[in-house]
Parts: sequence; structure tokens; C-alpha cells
Amino acid sequence: MSDGLRFVDVAEDQLDAVIRVRARSFGMLAAGDREQWLRDARVFLQDGRYVGVADGDEVVAAARFWDFEQWWCGRRVPMAGVAGVVVSPEYRGRGVGSMLMRGVLQRAVDKGFPLTGLYPATTVIYRHLGYEFGGGRYRYSFPAADLRALGGKEVDVRRAGPEDAARFLEVVGQLHERRRTSGPLIWPVQQVTEWLADEDNFAYLADDGFVVYNWSGSDLCVDELVAGSEATARALWATVGSGSSIASTVQAYISPNDPVHLMIEHEAHKDVQHQRWMVRLLDAPAAIAARGYAPDVAVEVDLRIDDTDVPANSGDWHLSVADGSGRLTPTQAGGDVLHLGPRGLAALYAGTPLATLRASGLASGGAAAALDMVFAGATPYMLDYF
Repeated sequence: MSDGLRFVDVAEDQLDAVIRVRARSFGMLAAGDREQWLRDARVFLQDGRYVGVADGDEVVAAARFWDFEQWWCGRRVPMAGVAGVVVSPEYRGRGVGSMLMRGVLQRAVDKGFPLTGLYPATTVIYRHLGYEFGGGRYRYSFPAADLRALGGKEVDVRRAGPEDAARFLEVVGQLHERRRTSGPLIWPVQQVTEWLADEDNFAYLADDGFVVYNWSGSDLCVDELVAGSEATARALWATVGSGSSIASTVQAYISPNDPVHLMIEHEAHKDVQHQRWMVRLLDAPAAIAARGYAPDVAVEVDLRIDDTDVPANSGDWHLSVADGSGRLTPTQAGGDVLHLGPRGLAALYAGTPLATLRASGLASGGAAAALDMVFAGATPYMLDYF
């Protein structure tokens, strides 16, 4: 590596250089997309969420992170969503990517995020930095005619628009809190407003649910469908399925445990698309305190965490969970305690069984089988790619 390499905040006059590096990593921006990309990038610049590595004055690697919240067992946890990680080809394999991502971790810590997440282009670098798989993004395909037949005619469904953004967030929040959902992102109201204002999207709202869908080639594609009751779920799916005279197939981004899997006459097509995402704890006590837990679980466990890239996580800790809440406090652990590195801690947080962590070498020691009850729950999933 050049002695001139340094971690930097990307400046507006360096965005052209980032675009050049991006082209060598992801391909050229589509015609007409450059101005929108620049507008989006400036939002990240404003509060230090677009960073890079420079060699002299030239930016040779860059990354940005979203200011998200994410549902974990029915509670909102702030999460730095890392995206757009690019390294110029001549600097790859020289430690530049690791330098960049360590800077991203520190910046996210400085901004108070207890969690960070991303979709990996490759797992190697991110695992070296403490990320581990947290869940998936699933796309299923259903016969449109089967959805049309689900009924729900007794439910009032109306067309929705950008003025309904706050109501959409309220409805989905009530549902995820009640069902103790893990994984979905919470977007700022401005982004939801823009989503609903997009003329390519078709949005419908009921008292306790909504759907947003669009065309994907000759198919219809559901971005999101939430429903607080069986009747509303049937009505919203049937609204999408009403296009069956033109579209034979409906693609849908949904949970593997979505009720539609049990309601529809035929199973989903076999060509399920599954993208895995990774998670990492940046502030272990804050992440444990922010997350939800099953209300009937009570556990007291000592842990030893070794985290070289986020040293504040390292040490002996006492985990206490009761009444749906958790605390991680410093302790002087004695005897045989459960040892975890950052990858094991991240996977445990996301609900990976302790036996699996032991078998993979991500956990050792201790007899903390009760932790499975603490972190287990519905499969974590996301609906959005970022």
C-alpha cells in the first residue's frame, strides 16, 4: 500500500472520482441516472455518512451508510446500513477495503449506531471485520389467479398516495410490534412519501393493512404487503391478483412465514430468490437493550466477548433478560463462561442456535443453552435491498 493512503470524508468535488471507481466495480450508471445518484450522494455527505480512502488527493475507495432503524423482536433498533462499497481494481487485495470498512465501523460507532448491516458482495472481508449472516430477503412467485381467488370482498380497500405515508408507517409499526418481527427496515417518512409518489407503483390501503406493487416485465411484483387480519390479507392479495387476466405470475418480497403461504391453494413456485444479509454489533450493551425478547423468558448468563475491531465490546459481561427486555452489564466472570467473538455475537443476536455456533467454532465454553430461548424467534427477513 502507498504511504499516502488515508481514511477521508468524501467531499462533493470528489464525487466524480467515486463514480469512476463505482463504474469499475458495479458498471456504468444507466443513462439519465447520474443526476439522481449525485442528489442521493449529497444527502450522505451532509452528516458524514459518505467516507472513503484517498491516495494523495484521489479517492480510490468509498462507502456510505444509511441511517436506518430495524425491527428486532418487535422493537426498533438503530442500524447503519452500509452500501455502495467500492474499491478501484488496482487497489484491491492490498488492504484498502479493510481500511475503508474499519473506518466505516468507527464512524458508525461515533454516530451512536448499536448495529450495522449490509448485503455482502463477498463474505470474506466482512467476516474478517465481525459481520455474520443475520437473515435473508426472499422473493416468491405465485399464480396470479390463485391470489385473485382469495376473496376478502367485505374489506374496504382504497387507492393510496404520498399523503398516506405516515399512516403506512403507523400500520406497519403496529403489526411488527404485535408480531415481534425481526429484520424489516424502517424508512424515514420522506422516503416512504417518494415511494408512494412514484407513478410506477400501485398502492392500496385498508384500515389495518396496505400493499404496494408494480410491473416487473410481464409479471406483477409486490414490494410490501402487510395485513393485521385474515380478511385484510385476502382482500389485498386479491387486489394484486385481479391483474391475472394480463399477468399470470405475481412475484412478492415477503417473509418465509407470511400467512399467504398457508392461504393460497397452490404452493409458491420453486424458483425462490434468496439474498442473505449480514449484521454486526457496534455497541453490545446498547444493542441488547434496544432489542425485544419473548415476554415469558428469563435468563442470567455470563459472557466473554473478544472484539478487536470494536474494543469497547470486549470483556466479561453479564446478560440479564426478563419481561421482554435485556441488559448487558460489565462483570468479573469466573469459571467456565461462554466465549464469543463478534461474528458469534452477531449470529446469536439474530437467532442462530447456540449448538450451530459451537459446531462452527463461533462459540465455546459455558453451558448457556437457555440463550436459544432468549434470541430465538421468527426468521429475520428484509424486504428492501440497499
